[in-house]
Amino acid sequence: MNIPIIKDLDLSLVKPGTEARFWIHVVSSGMAQPILLPVLVCRGKEDGPILGITAAVHGNELNGLSVIQRVFKDVNVDKLRGTLVGIPVVNVPGFLINQRKFNDDHDLNRLMPGRADGNASEVFAYRFIKRIVRHFEYLIDLHTASNGRVNSYYIRSDMNDPVTARMAMLQNADIIVNNEGHDGTLRNAAGELGIHAITVEAGDPNRFQRGMIKTAVTGAMNVMSDLNMIEDPIEEPVEPAVYCSTSYWLYTNAGGILEIAPQITDLVKKGQRIAIVRNIFGDIIREYHAPEDGIVIGRSVNPVNQTGGRIIHLGVGLK
Repeated sequence: MNIPIIKDLDLSLVKPGTEARFWIHVVSSGMAQPILLPVLVCRGKEDGPILGITAAVHGNELNGLSVIQRVFKDVNVDKLRGTLVGIPVVNVPGFLINQRKFNDDHDLNRLMPGRADGNASEVFAYRFIKRIVRHFEYLIDLHTASNGRVNSYYIRSDMNDPVTARMAMLQNADIIVNNEGHDGTLRNAAGELGIHAITVEAGDPNRFQRGMIKTAVTGAMNVMSDLNMIEDPIEEPVEPAVYCSTSYWLYTNAGGILEIAPQITDLVKKGQRIAIVRNIFGDIIREYHAPEDGIVIGRSVNPVNQTGGRIIHLGVGLK
C-alpha cells in the first residue's frame, strides 16, 4: 500500500465517506531521514465533531496502540458523522527503542506544547501540536503506567468542566481523578487550544492487556455515541467509577526490599499499614501507613527500592 507522506494533517485531503492513512513528517533524524508519524483518518459523509485519539506519547505504552487499531476496525465510515483521527504511536523514536522517553531522554508528556526553537524533544512536541493536534475538537489521550509500576484503569480529567467530565464518565473506568492539568501534558496543551481532552490510563507498560484494551475501546465508542458521531447505544459500566478529588504518590524514606500490601483499586483506611521495607538480611527497617482514607490507583511492583522510591498512588476525597 502506497501511503502518502504529508507535513500537516489536512483533513480536506480525505473525501467524505472514506478512510485514509498518512505518514506525517514531523522532524528528521541525524541522517537527514524523515521521522514519520502514522495517522489514520475516518471521515464520515456528514459533517460533525473531530475526535482525535492518541497513544504511545511514551514509547513503551502499548495498550493504546491496539485500542486505536480496534476502534478504526469497528467504525463504519458509511454511518459516521464527523471525523475520527487516530495516532497509534506519537513517540516514534521512543517506540522504536522500546523506551518511555523521547530519544534525547526527555519526557514528551512533561514539555507540551514544546518550543519551535527548543531542544529535540521540544521541537518534536511543538510540531506535533501544530501539525496534528490543533485540528482536533475532542481528544482521548491513551497511556499506561511507567516501568516498575502497574495502574488501575483510571481517568484524569478536569471534572469542573462539564464536557470533559462527561467524556471521563463515559470511559467506564475503575477510578476518575479530578485533575485540571497545567503540567506540560498533551491533555493540558490541547485544553489551552480549546480542545476538550482527557487522559486515559489503561494498565501496564510493555504489554498488551486484552481487558484494558476492550474497556478503552468501549470508552472511545461511548464518546462517539455521545457526540452523535455514531448511532451505537452507550454501554453503561457494571460498577460506577470511584471519584477522587485529587491524588498523590507516597514515597519511601529508606532503601531496601519493598513489600506492598494493597493491590490496585483496594480501599485503604487512615493508619493502615500499606508497606514495609526490609534490609538485605530480611529485617524490617521501615513501615509505611496510609496518611488518610483513599483508594490505590497505582503501585510499584519492583521490590528493589532505593530511598525515595514510589509506594502507591493514592486517590483521596472519594465519592
